[in-house]
Amino acid sequence: MANLHNLKPRITAAPARIATMTPGAWRSDKTSSTARGYGYKWQQARAAYLVKHPFCVYCLRDAGIPLSDDATAVGLACMGKGIGLPMATVVDHVIAHRGDMKVFWDSANWQSLCAPHHSRDKQREEALGM
Repeated sequence: MANLHNLKPRITAAPARIATMTPGAWRSDKTSSTARGYGYKWQQARAAYLVKHPFCVYCLRDAGIPLSDDATAVGLACMGKGIGLPMATVVDHVIAHRGDMKVFWDSANWQSLCAPHHSRDKQREEALGM
C-alpha cells in the first residue's frame, strides 16, 4: 500500500473586502433610512412619481426606445421590439443627494428605474464617479 503524503493547501487567504463607503460618507453612520429622509413622506412622493413615470429609463435607453409620458406609445414600441414593458419600482436621484435635503426633494432630480438597473448599473456609475 502506498504512503499518502500531505499536500500543501492551495487555497490562499481571501483578500480583504473593499469598503463600499468612504469614512465620513453621509450614510456611513448607523442612522435609519427614515432619519435619512426615506420615511412616510418619501414613500408617498415615490408612489406618486411612479404613477406618473412608470417605466425604467435605463431599460428604455438600452432598448433604444425614446422616453415618453405616453404609455401607449411606449407599449407599442416595446411590442415592436418583442420585449415586455420595463416597469420601474425605484425612484432614483440622478445626482446623489449625499444628505442634502434640497437635492433630495428636487423632483427634477428623480428618475424611475427597475430594481436591477438601480442595484447594478446605477451603483457602478456612482462608484466610478459618473
